[in-house]
Amino acid sequence: MGGSGHIWRRRIVPALAVAVALAPAPAQALDKLDFDTPGASDDLRTALRGASPLLLARAEGNTDPKDLFAAAQAEYGRLLGALYAAGHYSGVIHVRIDGREAAAIASLDAPARIGRIEVVVEPGPRFRFGQAEIGPLAPRTALPADFAPGQVAASGVIGDAVQAAVDGWRLRGHAKAAVADQDLRADHAQATLSARIALAPGPQLRFGRLTFTGQDRMREDRLQAIAGFPAGEVFDPRAIRQSVDRLRRTGVFTSVALTEAATPNPDGTLDIAATVAEELPRRFGFGAELASLDGLSLTGFWMHRNLLGGAERLRFDGAVDQIGATGNGMDATLAVTLDRPATFTPDTVLTLGVEAGRSDEPDQRIDAARLGLGLRHRFSDSLTGALALEYEAQEVRDLTGTTRYQSVALPLGLTWDRRDNVFDATRGFLLDAEVKPFAGLDGTDSGLRLTLDARGFRRMGGSDRLVLAARLQVGAVLGASLLGTPRDYLFYSGGGGTVRGQPYQSLGVLVARTGQTLGGARFLGASGELRARVTDQTGVVGFVDWGHVAVTDFLDATGASHAGAGL
Repeated sequence: MGGSGHIWRRRIVPALAVAVALAPAPAQALDKLDFDTPGASDDLRTALRGASPLLLARAEGNTDPKDLFAAAQAEYGRLLGALYAAGHYSGVIHVRIDGREAAAIASLDAPARIGRIEVVVEPGPRFRFGQAEIGPLAPRTALPADFAPGQVAASGVIGDAVQAAVDGWRLRGHAKAAVADQDLRADHAQATLSARIALAPGPQLRFGRLTFTGQDRMREDRLQAIAGFPAGEVFDPRAIRQSVDRLRRTGVFTSVALTEAATPNPDGTLDIAATVAEELPRRFGFGAELASLDGLSLTGFWMHRNLLGGAERLRFDGAVDQIGATGNGMDATLAVTLDRPATFTPDTVLTLGVEAGRSDEPDQRIDAARLGLGLRHRFSDSLTGALALEYEAQEVRDLTGTTRYQSVALPLGLTWDRRDNVFDATRGFLLDAEVKPFAGLDGTDSGLRLTLDARGFRRMGGSDRLVLAARLQVGAVLGASLLGTPRDYLFYSGGGGTVRGQPYQSLGVLVARTGQTLGGARFLGASGELRARVTDQTGVVGFVDWGHVAVTDFLDATGASHAGAGL
């Protein structure tokens, strides 16, 4: 025992003393950081402060001398770039560390302690273009309006002009168009900048081969079919973007990248290499909602993104609604859909769907099943069309007994979506229309069902902080009697899809002969919203909704209306 204690005192204690002596001293706090921009406009001052690595370090609470010294040496380049971006080419920048210019301090002589840093930026005059020339240009190339003599010579404008000129040639098949020479001269006495840029368009090329790497389950033939790559056609960068979008829309991939070959082939073609990374093939989810009137709702789904190696998507959806709802029974649905992209064309999706469900309302209970085969075609980024063949059977139990409906329908839909954001639109519009002729079987009437959903969005005051949204809904069933029409073809009002604040499907029409309430053959709905964004995460919406359901005419005496409003 005594010997062990003696060794500890002689060997361990000195070792600890050495470790303490060699440990780095705590970083000294920065006493002061001055940032001055004499003569700068408010916008330029904001841009300079936003570009400063030193101000960023201070905002993050970083006072380590080594980090501050590195930020000080990087300050010159960042501030110079901000000056050039605003058209100031004769600025003077000083970054002094305790009175010494940071640029003059060698890296091996970095200070161990920094007490004060002074940054002074004298922007000098704002330069304008004396000459602004770039060429040769492809026909119908539009250069930025600011790239012209007399305009502010911001460095970004030159870059935008070069990009526009190169893109003009690329859109005409000259994939390797590039800058051949440039002459940029600043006249400090006149505060002008002359820019003369020469382009080399290169030869017009055609698309060569498209090759894929990174796929696991996806088959090569299906990748080619989905991409719709126009091999042999004149090069067009828009075709590359379109192929990328098609592959991404399948939902199979976490990432898709198409890269042009560095050099063309001897035959004047340019190969494209695609690199993809696949998502996990299976996905599932579930949810639950509880409302005082509508009760408990449970939903769930299971999906396979790539069932057969060709981006076939199999999805099961199930829902049970209105569990314990006031005045209504429980509703349930189960649906199975199989989507196959690139059927007939790269932009056409084939869908096979089966759905069965029960709707238990106060005055009727509907058991229904539907089988459908359809095509959905994407004409452009904003225009989509759909065509389907559907068979539906229903069994309705109400005050009059049991009624069965059977019908075959051929719905044709068109969606024109020009919203700036699908999930949070601030401008633009959406038009969604469907024409659905149906033929009744076994006593069911035949007719035509028409629907239109039109929505518009507009910013108020030029900012997305305040947005006005409006919606108009129109529906009609023509050529079929009310009692002879399948019940889910009729129109109700009330609930989140029509009039908020009113119970779901609470408004229909009263059939005097039977004393029951059914959906109408005509529907009009209108909504208005004023959306105010309070913070980036918080907003307030005020809305007014109105709905009208009728039998023969949109506003006839047999109809009824209701409204709702809320905040």
